[in-house]
Amino acid sequence: MKRRPTLAFLSLILTSACLMAQEPQPPEGFQVLFNGRDLSGWYGLNPHSVVKLTGEKKEAALAKMREEFASHWRVEQGELVNDGTGPYATTEAVFGDIELLIEYKTVPKADSGIYLRGTPQVQIWDWNQVFDPAKPDRKPHLGSGGLFNNTPNAPGRDPLVLADKPFGEWNRFRIRQEGARTWVWLNDKLVVDGAIMENYWDRTQPLPATGPIMLQTHGGEIRWRNIFVKKLSKS
Repeated sequence: MKRRPTLAFLSLILTSACLMAQEPQPPEGFQVLFNGRDLSGWYGLNPHSVVKLTGEKKEAALAKMREEFASHWRVEQGELVNDGTGPYATTEAVFGDIELLIEYKTVPKADSGIYLRGTPQVQIWDWNQVFDPAKPDRKPHLGSGGLFNNTPNAPGRDPLVLADKPFGEWNRFRIRQEGARTWVWLNDKLVVDGAIMENYWDRTQPLPATGPIMLQTHGGEIRWRNIFVKKLSKS
């Protein structure tokens, strides 16, 4: 007599099938940074909060952010989701010259960004905000993708074109970093053309040779998916 599959067995099959369906498939030459299942390979860090700390205070703060990471970040249907607060999602691995592919979807009144080599940042705006003349260096209405932490009016600080999609739709970045120069395409439109990314932490020094990729959280839910990287050198 044939046995019917148990409910638990069927549930296991369905769960396995879902996990397989969520497994991101990188383009040729790229590696997966987010596996679509869990937070493996990532930890929590807000570098701004520890830049002036030293010794035991710094170590305690770093440990706390690692501990808090999973309280603010989760995996949902193959997407890396942040609630708008908490430490930034930071890769355990460090990178030098790279090409990065990443998709995101966010909400009104939130902003975010992508840190390269641990340095801010390729900016993500709520581009519906109205320009405020009282804050002339803040131009969210021009759109996302610019190197917002560059010196005001420096090349690359603001995007070349407005390329953001309406809220509710996924946006796609292609970012290329070679030395200190950055190229950014947003939704297949070139928004930064080989501009120097300044070293925010010390503008008298060049951009660090290597560092982690960081996904900033700031003010509202953001979702990420299809995060792939290709190394352009041995760094």
